[in-house]
Amino acid sequence: MGRKIKDPGFGASSNKEASRMVNSDGSFNIKRINSPKQFLETYHYLLNISWWHFFSLAAIGFLAINTLFAIIYLFIGIEEIVSASNVVKSDFLNAFFFSSQTLTTLGYGAMAPSGVWSGIISSFEAFVGLVMFSFLTGLIYGRFSKPKASIRFSKNIVLRDFNSTKAIMFRLVNNRSTVMIKPKITVTLSLTKLNNVGDYTRSFFKLDLERDTITYLPTTWTVVHEITEDSPLYEIDKDELVNQSGEFLLMVSYYDESFNQEVHQMHSYELKELQLDYKFKPAYFYDKEGKMVLDYNFFDKIEQIK
Repeated sequence: MGRKIKDPGFGASSNKEASRMVNSDGSFNIKRINSPKQFLETYHYLLNISWWHFFSLAAIGFLAINTLFAIIYLFIGIEEIVSASNVVKSDFLNAFFFSSQTLTTLGYGAMAPSGVWSGIISSFEAFVGLVMFSFLTGLIYGRFSKPKASIRFSKNIVLRDFNSTKAIMFRLVNNRSTVMIKPKITVTLSLTKLNNVGDYTRSFFKLDLERDTITYLPTTWTVVHEITEDSPLYEIDKDELVNQSGEFLLMVSYYDESFNQEVHQMHSYELKELQLDYKFKPAYFYDKEGKMVLDYNFFDKIEQIK
C-alpha cells in the first residue's frame, strides 16, 4: 500500500534543517529570491493576498495619492481652490479633502477649482480616480468570483488499531454549506533519510487509501491509510513514527456547484504530528426530528483509546 514514485515536483534533495514542504494552509513553503519582477504579476499578487492585506494596501494607496495631489495643490496655490488660511496644517487638510472629493468624483461644492492650473490638475486627478476605482472594482469582483476550495482538515492526525493492524487517519469537511461532488484525494508520503554518502534525500510514496474517492460529501470524510506489509511505514515501530522526518502531502479535488467547475486544495501533516492510540469523536448526530446535525465544534475532537 505504498508504491514508490518519482519526485512529484518538490526535489529529491533535502537537508537536516529542512522544514515542511507544504504549509497547513495549503501553500508551498518556498522562499523565492532574486526572481524577475513583472508588472503583470501585480494583478495576480493582489488576487491572492488576504483580504486584510488587500484593503490595507488599498487604503495606503488612497492616502498616498491624495497626499501627492494635496502637495501639488499647495504648490500651485491653495487660493485657487479655497481661501488660504496661511496655516500650513489647515491649508494641507483643505487640499487633502479637496483631493479626496475629486479622486472619488464626489465633490461637495464647498471647494472648487477657480484657476487654470487647479482645473487641469483636478481634471487629471478625476481621471486617475476613475481608473483606480475601476481597477479596484475588477479586483474585488475577481477575488469574490475566483474558484477556490474551502476544505477544513482536522487539526489532528491519528494512528490507531484498525482491523488486524494499524491505520493512519485524518478527516476533512466542506466549510461551505454546499455538497462536495465527487471528491477525490491523493496522499503522498515524503520520507527524508541520510544516505551512505552523508546527504539527506527524500523518497516519495503514493499511499493507497481505504477510499480515495466518494460520490458526494455532505458531512465529514475520514481518510484511512492502513499500514499493511506493503506500506512504507510497516517496518517502523509506532513509537518511532513520530521521530521520523516525513510529511503527508494531500491533494483534494472536487466539483463545486457554486463555481460550476472543479476546484483543488492542498494540505500536509508531518509524522511528528501523529497522535498515537487516539480516535475521532463523532461530529454529527440526529435531533429529535431524525435530522442529521453536523456540529463543527466536534470536528477536531479526539479521544484516547483505552
